[in-house]
Amino acid sequence: MKVLQTLLVMVFSVTIGFSQEGLPKDYLSSQFHKNRREALRKAMPANSVAVFFANPVRNRANDVEYVYHQDPNFYYLTGYKEPHAVLLIFSENQTNAEGATYNEQLYVQERNARAEQWTGRRLGVEGAKAELGFANSFNGTEFLNSKIDYSTFDKVLFENFNDDYRNSRDKADLFDLIQFFKQQVQLVDHYKIENAKDDIETNSSTNIEVKQVKTDVKSLSTLMAGLREIKTKEELVLLKKAVRISAMGQREIMKAMHPEMSETEIQGVHEYIYKKYGSEYEGYPSIVGAGNNGCVLHYIENTKTKVANDLVLMDLGAEYHGYTADVTRTIPANGTFNTEQKLIYDLVYKAQEAGINASLVGAGFGAPDAAARAIINQGLVDLGVAKNLGDARQYFPHGSSHHIGLDVHDPGLYGPLAVDMVITVEPGIYIPEGSDCDPKWYGIAVRIEDDILITANGPENLSAEAPRTSDDIEKLMKEKSVLNDLDLPNLD
Repeated sequence: MKVLQTLLVMVFSVTIGFSQEGLPKDYLSSQFHKNRREALRKAMPANSVAVFFANPVRNRANDVEYVYHQDPNFYYLTGYKEPHAVLLIFSENQTNAEGATYNEQLYVQERNARAEQWTGRRLGVEGAKAELGFANSFNGTEFLNSKIDYSTFDKVLFENFNDDYRNSRDKADLFDLIQFFKQQVQLVDHYKIENAKDDIETNSSTNIEVKQVKTDVKSLSTLMAGLREIKTKEELVLLKKAVRISAMGQREIMKAMHPEMSETEIQGVHEYIYKKYGSEYEGYPSIVGAGNNGCVLHYIENTKTKVANDLVLMDLGAEYHGYTADVTRTIPANGTFNTEQKLIYDLVYKAQEAGINASLVGAGFGAPDAAARAIINQGLVDLGVAKNLGDARQYFPHGSSHHIGLDVHDPGLYGPLAVDMVITVEPGIYIPEGSDCDPKWYGIAVRIEDDILITANGPENLSAEAPRTSDDIEKLMKEKSVLNDLDLPNLD
């Protein structure tokens, strides 16, 4: 029986190994992730340790999980894409029991032939060493046996836990790793003990020494935001590809659009183009809102069965090797803007142009928004949609810019714009039915969003391949789509 089990393990391992052939060659390099860890280490306080946990596996229903997506900070620093893992980064070199020095440790999920047959190959300790460049890699079970004395550090940096993970049967799943860590750093009920004096006083009558762990749940997010808001050359290659893929999706739907389409079908066209170009996922839930649905800023139901002659607001972004675009276009389903639609659209376009032109090195992060908002507010008053400048605010209720990267709303310090930041510029006007204006404007929703690289020579529109002017959109919508000949059987 033991021989049979050994053979099965060998067969599973070989099969799983072969399943990993043919992967893309343009992932971030292990050297990139190493450089990012070194950059963080230099920014950390003296005598500190930063602790990162992988994202939890999230349940969809019963025994079905959502497709796993790694925590962006964890991926940024490691390149590791699997769950149930811990990363420790030390500000200074540490010395182990054998006298060897180290400044980082990665704990990964253990290889398991039977589990890998069901859910795919695991990198394991040796893979983490060979592929990710972590000399100090260990199985997660070893983290549970680690005897790190966190009280010896001036600061233990980590982010507060949301506790949105499940306790599985695995002996070193994320639940176990986090619970063990919480015990080590004296966490109670999700929050750190702000003052250990009570513990010390409680034990003052005994010989037990309680050492306070100096935890910090605020600084790490700031440190990571400072790193991630400036994109490296390697990151820009992937981010630019994600943006171009998204722009191609917008172009193709402009050619394929017709009034009989549903919002879901429009979404499907975009996402098919993403897959065709090798995008693994969407960067966020796709937003396709026709008519009044476009007035819901994060409308993701996409259930309207016919878009008819409405404007269709399409806010979608491809994710390519972890990096996500964020591109929005608003187009007339029948191919031609009517009078009111065109007036609102051209006003948003004018505002976006001003916002993009204001995206200059050294400008405040709010400069694009201020430039766009001034034009929209005055324009709405001139059109009679708004009674005054203050009244106009309700029709443009969101900011115009945010960082993009590994997150669609990437972390940043939101200070002055700097070279190699990539931000959105996305002004919009939304006039829901029942608004306090002439009903001829009801149900018009327009957002135009582009991804802008900040350069020393001025802003660069990375998504410019998707037409933005009303005239260019109407012109492209007259072209034949490769999807026009797709004729499926009627299932009714």
